Amino acid sequence: MTAPALLAETFRGPFLENAHYGHAVISDGLGVVEAWGEAEAVVLPRSSSKMIQALPLVASGAADHFGLTEKQLALACASHEGAPEHVSAVSDWLHDLDLGEADLRCGPQPSRDSTLKLQMIRDSEAPCRLHNNCSGKHAGFLTYGKFIKAGSDYVDPDNPVQRACREMFETVTGQDSPGFGIDGCSAPNFATTVAAMAKAMAWYATAHTREDTLSVAGARLVGAMYKHPGMVAGRGRACTLLMQAANQPVAIKTGADGYFVAILPQQGLGVALKIADGTTRASESAIAAILVKLGVVDAEHPDVTRFLCPELRNWDGMAVGQVRPAPGLMVRDRS
Repeated sequence: MTAPALLAETFRGPFLENAHYGHAVISDGLGVVEAWGEAEAVVLPRSSSKMIQALPLVASGAADHFGLTEKQLALACASHEGAPEHVSAVSDWLHDLDLGEADLRCGPQPSRDSTLKLQMIRDSEAPCRLHNNCSGKHAGFLTYGKFIKAGSDYVDPDNPVQRACREMFETVTGQDSPGFGIDGCSAPNFATTVAAMAKAMAWYATAHTREDTLSVAGARLVGAMYKHPGMVAGRGRACTLLMQAANQPVAIKTGADGYFVAILPQQGLGVALKIADGTTRASESAIAAILVKLGVVDAEHPDVTRFLCPELRNWDGMAVGQVRPAPGLMVRDRS
């Protein structure tokens, strides 16, 4: 078995303070193009798998039956900020289904939009399920569940909604999943190898070239993501800013505890990476470096630099260190 590879480093002054190891794979439709660490490492992709969890919603015809917009499809794939625009969009979506906040199974979560969060504190207003970063995904689950009459407990692994999600997950990764863990939003999160996840992202990257129902659904979700990056994450977030900085259509999605994926339709490539210690700033640096390597973003773009090599500042605003991608991670393969 190959050991995890160095993917990012944190320096404080001139000293290496943290070394972040993990696994990363670039894949095309046939398999691994380039890898760092152990391509066959089995991990949980967490929220990086949301566009897979949204496949049944679109492929079944449920999205069209309920007249979902592109913004709503992007929201189904989102780990949003819980900002007013996200909260109102999910609330309106549920209203159109004759459902409400209480029907969500994702649990309450404080908004990550600082302005809204502080206003809610001042108003003594408790956060609710609409503020949960996964509420868009759960609105998608509810939509599909209503379409197939699956029952209200849609996060139960034995519910038809989750059985469909597992079937789609194993189809696009090309592997049987060894199992699942329960995610922060209470839904099952299916495990697979980093290589299989990268290949799944390559499947999405090439979906627009095929005409079967599942591929058409995948292409619609990818298109919705890169057309509405603000719905996928939000202000200041890596997914949104890197998509906006890209010189070509690209869908980028983070997952908790150091996971990231990217879908590159013009190149037919998919990327998946996992930082073994779960550090988000390390995964953001590594995915930015790989996107630079693939020519998708410019390393000098300010919204790329802020994730590629972010400065560390202390409480007094002093620059005291920096996160950097591992040496050689951005180097193009010249073979």
